[in-house]
Amino acid sequence: MRLSSDLRLTSAALLVASSQALAASFSLLHDYSGANFFDGWDFKDGFDDTTNGDVNYLGQSQASSSGLAVIQNNQAILKVDNSTFVPFNQKRNSVFLTTHEFFQLGSVFVFDAAHIPAGCSVWPSFWTRGPNWPSGGEIDVLENVNLATNNQMTLHTNPGCTQASGVTQLGKTSGSDCSLGANSSQGCTVVESQSNSFGSGFNTAGGGVWATQFDDSGIFVWFWTRDAVPSTVSSATDSIDPSTFGTPSAAWPSSSCNISQFFTPQQLVLDITLCGDFAGTPSVYTQTCGSPGEQANTSSCYVENVINNGSAADSFYAEAYFAINYVKVFSSGAAPLDPVVSGSSTLGLTSITDSFATGTGTAASGATSGSTKAAGSGGSGAVPLLAPGGWGAAIAAVVGALGVAALLGPL
Repeated sequence: MRLSSDLRLTSAALLVASSQALAASFSLLHDYSGANFFDGWDFKDGFDDTTNGDVNYLGQSQASSSGLAVIQNNQAILKVDNSTFVPFNQKRNSVFLTTHEFFQLGSVFVFDAAHIPAGCSVWPSFWTRGPNWPSGGEIDVLENVNLATNNQMTLHTNPGCTQASGVTQLGKTSGSDCSLGANSSQGCTVVESQSNSFGSGFNTAGGGVWATQFDDSGIFVWFWTRDAVPSTVSSATDSIDPSTFGTPSAAWPSSSCNISQFFTPQQLVLDITLCGDFAGTPSVYTQTCGSPGEQANTSSCYVENVINNGSAADSFYAEAYFAINYVKVFSSGAAPLDPVVSGSSTLGLTSITDSFATGTGTAASGATSGSTKAAGSGGSGAVPLLAPGGWGAAIAAVVGALGVAALLGPL
């Protein structure tokens, strides 16, 4: 994945020990909410060079003036353009946001949404990545496509990190090798057991909350539908205690994945793309959006959804939006790492020269290059997304091996 700005974390900062002793309580570090939600986030400006989606990402000023990134009723609204007529061979406008800071081991991320993007061709994500992404790990907290009903949570890492067998979790494991697939494009996925964890079911239920624990003990993701959010989460203002959360939806304990070895400090990401290498894959699109008897081709997703649709009243994308109550970051004590950004204040996508990229940092130990579902060009260890064997080839291989249902959950 390419970054257009010159984003660098100093070697000294990255060599600060990122692992923290397991702590029962984590203190509030950042609260992204209300009128100030967008403070501390950067907007990608350009095409989707991550997953080949049929979108143009808008910078913050244009996204705001176009109504794609606004505050309404004290919620952050992030959406796909649903009012513009898009001619054939053109792309639809959308948004891609990243936090300015990277958060170290010993963090808990809480994401509360009243509504998430839904509909055919729609591919929303809330995820994290390291500063030398795709090296340094990736955590997919919220991700699925089209009309799927169950969220899927995934880790993408360099070889050597796996999910232990027999872990205690509510979700169903569909792959235990977190480096599986070209450039770790498949990773190790857990499909959520709750059918209102994605799409229209999530929205009808009034939304829900995800919490992600990221520390030396492992990586754990919890999900609660709106009427099941525990008071220890909903009332967490100054601190939070994951030991009160109960059984997680997905669990990757450190017994089979040395978190400090495979994960650098992580940046939060929110984005909405359309079609691309997952939602637009013919086998996936056929099962999740195809008409009876239809066999989708590589153009079906784009032709049937992205183009035309000029009226907001009947647009396919009326439901393709996030309504976010808050994103909170809690920490056991480690300060976030603040990158040095030169040039535009808008964060594009580039590789970062740092100790991890050159193999001297902890997370690079024993690792190989090109480790996640999508990789960009430039920088040490980065693998071009569009190279043979990228996202599309990996998805096709996964679908062939596991079947679409294993990836998407019950429909």
